[in-house]
Amino acid sequence: MSRAPAALGSEIDVSADGRRRRGQDNRARIVAAMLEIIQAGDLTPSAEQVAQRADVGLRTVFRHFQDMDSLFREMSVVIMGELQRAAETPFRSADWRERVVELVERRGWAFERVGPFLSAATLIRRRSKYMDVDHARLVAALREILEQQLPADVARDKTKLEALDLLLSFEAWSRLRREQRLSAAQAQATLEATVRRLLD
Repeated sequence: MSRAPAALGSEIDVSADGRRRRGQDNRARIVAAMLEIIQAGDLTPSAEQVAQRADVGLRTVFRHFQDMDSLFREMSVVIMGELQRAAETPFRSADWRERVVELVERRGWAFERVGPFLSAATLIRRRSKYMDVDHARLVAALREILEQQLPADVARDKTKLEALDLLLSFEAWSRLRREQRLSAAQAQATLEATVRRLLD
């Protein structure tokens, strides 16, 4: 008789663990589905599209995410993760000018990986205060990384700093890749040459 409560408790624990795992799996599938849709070119997928791609019900989507805004914020995690990886890559050069040029390469690598998500975030942040805040945080983080590589006198040169910040932005990379139809290698070479000329 004394074992029954323990056995029953174990069954409840196992059942709860199973529900928790299913919930975690569903959440991961929903996020993955959204990212896959965006990467395929649809920058503002609907909840119905995400549910269908994840093979879950629409209720399940909103059980895990209060609204599409909170789901889209998962992109910020992906974007910041990739940019953090790029930022943590050791510089090859000891010269500050060459380190700034290296930023072109590492950001180009990161922008190629998260470009669709950054483009989607640009569209979404026009109607999302959360995404707008996340975007501002991203821009500030990228600028800080740049400023850390500059000597004090260069960092105080407002015109030069703003020009470098622009050249190293996703917007500049996207313009070269999309509107001007350059390859990633051509875009990198163009930006590197322009940065060198500005610094020299």
